[in-house]
Amino acid sequence: MELVGVTHVVDAITFWAQKVSEDQAVEKMAKTLSERCNVAQRVMGNTSREKIYGALFSEDGCWYRCKVLEQMENKFLVSYLDYGNMEAVSRSALVELPEELQTDSLAKKYKFWGFHVSSDEDSPHYLQGKTFLHNLIYGKKLRIQKKSVCFDGTVLVQAFQGDLDIGEEVLKMKFAKVNLPGKRDCSHPSQMLQGPSTLWPHWVMERGDTEVAMPPGGVHKLRPVNPERRPQALREKGTVTTLQPANLLKKKMDQELVEENKRLKAECSTQQQSVVLLENELRETQTELEKMQEESLKQEKGVEKMKEENNALQQNIDNLQNELRGTRLELKTVQQEIQKKAEEVERCFETAVGDKLGKLAERVLSLRRVREGSPSITAWDSLFRAISIITNNGISPPVTMEKVEEAWKEYRHMQEMLNACSSQSEEVGDLIDHRNSVRNALAAAVEEYIQEVDGLLISERMETLEDVSASLTALFGSFSMECVGEQAFEQFSEWKNQKQQEIKSMREKTDKTLMSLCLLFSNMGKFFCLSSTTSVSLTDVTDGVDTLLKNAEQYVCKELEVSHAEQKDRDVEIVSSAFNKVMQQIQKEQNLICGIREKYLLNTQFKEEVLQWQHNTPNADKLFSIKRQIKSLRSQLRWRLVEEAAVEEAEEQDLTQIEKKKEEIAETRTALFQEISREREEYKKLSALAQEGFPELPLLYPEADILSYKRSEGLLMMSLDREVFDAEPLKDLSSRRPLVCTEFQGQRVILKGYSVDEEAEARMLERATEYHRATKSSENSAGLLPLMALFFGKSDPLAYVMVPYFAGGSLRAVQKSSPLTIPEIAVVMRGVALGLQTLHGFGITHGSLHLNNVFILNREQGIVGDYDFTKTPEQRAVDSGMVAGTLSLVAPEVRQGHLPSQTCDMYAFGCLMLWVRPSLHFISTFSHLADTFIQSDLQGHYGKRHQMQLPQHNIIEIHCYANIQLLA
Repeated sequence: MELVGVTHVVDAITFWAQKVSEDQAVEKMAKTLSERCNVAQRVMGNTSREKIYGALFSEDGCWYRCKVLEQMENKFLVSYLDYGNMEAVSRSALVELPEELQTDSLAKKYKFWGFHVSSDEDSPHYLQGKTFLHNLIYGKKLRIQKKSVCFDGTVLVQAFQGDLDIGEEVLKMKFAKVNLPGKRDCSHPSQMLQGPSTLWPHWVMERGDTEVAMPPGGVHKLRPVNPERRPQALREKGTVTTLQPANLLKKKMDQELVEENKRLKAECSTQQQSVVLLENELRETQTELEKMQEESLKQEKGVEKMKEENNALQQNIDNLQNELRGTRLELKTVQQEIQKKAEEVERCFETAVGDKLGKLAERVLSLRRVREGSPSITAWDSLFRAISIITNNGISPPVTMEKVEEAWKEYRHMQEMLNACSSQSEEVGDLIDHRNSVRNALAAAVEEYIQEVDGLLISERMETLEDVSASLTALFGSFSMECVGEQAFEQFSEWKNQKQQEIKSMREKTDKTLMSLCLLFSNMGKFFCLSSTTSVSLTDVTDGVDTLLKNAEQYVCKELEVSHAEQKDRDVEIVSSAFNKVMQQIQKEQNLICGIREKYLLNTQFKEEVLQWQHNTPNADKLFSIKRQIKSLRSQLRWRLVEEAAVEEAEEQDLTQIEKKKEEIAETRTALFQEISREREEYKKLSALAQEGFPELPLLYPEADILSYKRSEGLLMMSLDREVFDAEPLKDLSSRRPLVCTEFQGQRVILKGYSVDEEAEARMLERATEYHRATKSSENSAGLLPLMALFFGKSDPLAYVMVPYFAGGSLRAVQKSSPLTIPEIAVVMRGVALGLQTLHGFGITHGSLHLNNVFILNREQGIVGDYDFTKTPEQRAVDSGMVAGTLSLVAPEVRQGHLPSQTCDMYAFGCLMLWVRPSLHFISTFSHLADTFIQSDLQGHYGKRHQMQLPQHNIIEIHCYANIQLLA
């Protein structure tokens, strides 16, 4: 008995397996292949069926030994000889293996003894039988008993899994038939197959620690088993359990043999006594017989001598007669052969010239085709031209590149020093002057660099390199980045000249011989033409014809043989080295050109900026002018508001005067908002200048507070104030905080007021900037409510956030007035999921996802609203508004004291969906949302719930988690 592990199933009775005792050899082989194959040489040219190669298996990306069964156009059909399965791989996935790895297979092919397959290979029944055996033994240990070996090396065995005879199980399912006399048929009528739909409903395929359901009639694609991925059953060495029945049977048989030996010994002792008596009697009788035999032998010797002499004479007579008959037959046969050969020679003489010329013509035609094609010579010439192009007219680094890089380094250093300054001082002025001088030096270096690069034919050289690279890749395939010797080009040039000289010499000899043959045929034509006179003699036609034909055939055959011969390893190495070095040089020069181009564009842009600010420095004068205009307009607005109030409070109201005052106020407010927009654009411009080349601007104009605008990424608006708006309170949305609705730049907006002190003001600005950054990163702010502006009150300790106004657009209001349909829910909730995904991508936990903070636009887009930027996520998560009907939106772990996380937002999202549509069957509608969610969030939250020791929760919470898991 042997213990083997199954690696591949061929059909219902045939499989490949490895001996369990060779597990260490398999692991050692896998480790050796992973180290060798990654650096091994790729296969060039044709492959050998007898040679062992290394192939990269497509499913696990590991290397395995294989033999090439068939070479197709761009693929190789290989057989993994250590596992038994086959696969088609590309040339790039096939490498050469050294001599020490050209060893025997670690797997053998086994077949159940006494069975044959009961159906054709193309039939469904055949595939079902293969699947049945695959599910039964693949990746498991078997005890096998060897019966015989076929001519192709297949081992005929009986296989057992525990007490189960695998062959008998296959026979019972009618996937095999008996082919030995006397073998019983174990099939049962009750087990007739009823079709693939009812076959093995509960079979599973074991792979490691997981179970994968096996579809009816389906065959999983097999692959070589990585030693680290092999099932646990194959890596266990113990065999005590599986061999226990055989050990008990052996003990029982040994005991019976001992008892039988004791009985036989007793019988033998009795018989030995009788034998002793008989031996004595036989000894006496034998003595008398020996005397009589001696006398008879003497007489027989005389008779035998006479018979021998007579037989010898008769034998000599028979031999002589046989030799005479044989000689006559041989003579007759020789005469017949001589006659046949004479007839054949006579026939050959009749067609000898025609046959020779016909064969020579066929070879000349083949040689003409070879010369017209000459693919190898064409490839060599292309490679030689590429070497000439690479070594000549190459682009070298500009002389001024090092100088401009040093100037850039010094310029950036000065900019960093200016950025490090915290306030304006005399040192800042000195740094600015020094920076300006450095910038002028940089501008001069940049000008020299641009002029030098303009003189280089970069674009033409880049196109030439791309054309050469494309043509060589088409001829030779991919290249390697391995180190190549410095003499690769010289070696290739010498080798090419030598090869061309050999080919040229051979062609000259062939052409010379064929030209002589043509001259001979021309003389023959003149000689045999009876209608014209000629000076060609008989010797000119007949002399040297045979030699000339022989030489022509010899040279043509030799040239054909050389043309069709495969290149030697040394030739392949020389060509491959030259090709790899050419491609490496091309890639190196292309990288250099790309670097020159990038620096050229950077320096060109800098040159344009320098020309713009060469004679003056950016200042904030325009900003201050706008601010003064804003201050004047605000004063006018306040005065006109006072005038309007006075007219309205007069005893006799003049409606015309009131309307006129309102129009003046509206015009003033519009002009004020326009100036505020101009101020915002000027801040944007100054922030960009401070970011790019003038970091001293915030220090030179601290009263402009450019840094605050820059840190808020354009969110903070300095000159806005609550009193400049014509706002009206929103009572339906102001249950918890005073909200006002107004119009700003032609758009309806909401102002949210938050009470802040100096410390809270900084925190709010930081959190609002993080949210604003997330909304700007999202395409068209999809899924998130955008922030339009943030400003701090000048006359009250409040901070205001400006957001767009959506009338009646909250999820609570929409569901109350006209509930969403299932298709509308899918679209809306997809937008909410996108918004959460964007926030989580920036590491932001919303913590306040509830019915009033989810907005619906035109019943076709859902967006997530902003949150209270003065509160932490912990404070927002336990807010009293985190409810949907009777359902709490606060995750259970938060209620137990854990800190809120992004997974808590996903829990609130699941609860909102449950509130929108309580029945669980609607989840199928949201199957297309799975790609929207961050699966790590969903799985992390679901796994976190199961890892925590939470108390028993109500059915609502269980449904919420079920929704999340189904969506994941």
